[in-house]
Amino acid sequence: MDPVTLSDDRLILRPMRPSDAGHVLAGWQDETVRRWTEVPAEPTLRQARAFVEVVCAQGWQDATNLIFAAELKRTGEFVGSLGVFGLSWAGLSEQLAWVGYWTAAGQRGRGHTSAALRMMSAWAFGALGVDRLEAVVEVGNDASLACAERAGYVLEGTHRARTVQNGSRRDAWVAALLPQDLDRPSSVPYPCAAPGPPHPAGQWPARTGPGAG
Repeated sequence: MDPVTLSDDRLILRPMRPSDAGHVLAGWQDETVRRWTEVPAEPTLRQARAFVEVVCAQGWQDATNLIFAAELKRTGEFVGSLGVFGLSWAGLSEQLAWVGYWTAAGQRGRGHTSAALRMMSAWAFGALGVDRLEAVVEVGNDASLACAERAGYVLEGTHRARTVQNGSRRDAWVAALLPQDLDRPSSVPYPCAAPGPPHPAGQWPARTGPGAG
């Protein structure tokens, strides 16, 4: 699949590029991100470059893990990263995928990530043939859940041992978005909190993490 760029009056969502490696490394080193998201134990710039230049590019090429960088349209400032994951034959056979996202420390609490997540989700429904998107959030990560809910995702319940963090299974909240949910205004007031770095399965797994969006 060819990478795409999305935009609205506030944000641009674009494919990762080599110059984003430093931003990715900063995210991996952020303690809030590290608490809720699986990232390399001792991240290096070399790993970040490999993620941006190889993992992200391969995800688009294979049409399995589609990762965007988010930036402010007016200034070009890096906001964070988000993606749609699990677009394998198994997921597509059920028209199902999941989302992951994180926000750069200096951009939290401004509503950027929830706006980016909503824009990306609307695109996914129209372009990818999915009709259900899920955000899987470790229990206790209120910031990440609030961001998903502000984007229109509906909390459906708690799944036991649904996610893995630091080698152990953790209970998770599962929130989902259906196409018709995009017509419903969010009930979560601004500002919401946001999440953490998406990484494709088999590399550094994608789940929602921290931040403030």
